[in-house]
Amino acid sequence: MIISRLKKAASIFRREEDGSVAIETVIMVPILFWTFLSSVGIFHAYRQHSISQKAGYTIGDMISRETNPIDQEYLTGARKLFQFLTLTELNDTTIRVSSIKYDATQDKYLKEWSKVSGPGKSEMTASQAEGLHGRLPIMKDDEFMMVVETWIDYDPVFDIGLNSHDVVNFIFTRPLYAPRVCWNQCN
Repeated sequence: MIISRLKKAASIFRREEDGSVAIETVIMVPILFWTFLSSVGIFHAYRQHSISQKAGYTIGDMISRETNPIDQEYLTGARKLFQFLTLTELNDTTIRVSSIKYDATQDKYLKEWSKVSGPGKSEMTASQAEGLHGRLPIMKDDEFMMVVETWIDYDPVFDIGLNSHDVVNFIFTRPLYAPRVCWNQCN
């Protein structure tokens, strides 16, 4: 008798649909909300990477057009422009500008000069310049190339599994109106 009552109650419970919408809502709303936040967070990360790259190319193009020697004040101004273009805080951005010369007889990249504006990074070393094979295009003997590297500290807008990281760009540009871009004064 108890077993038949349980079977009858289970049968009625299975056929009843009251409250199913509420249960589905309780299950689906958090999933939809998390999906929406994840989409916004991922879009923001890609957008920041894209803006950073475009701003880096702008800085590289600006420096490659210089015919007069540049100095630390110019580099600080370039960093402030980069910060403005990327909509970040100034202390979250760093740029490093290096003048690289190719020596065909040694098949070697040589650092003419390298300067940094911003925290946490140092000037490019001679060994780092030599390691640019594969990252720079084919160059003629004694040709100069400007290498602009940028860093932004990126913190995700939502905690969706993306970690804080540096957005790094490596941009190279040939000097446009002069054979090279000089630091302080040309020799």
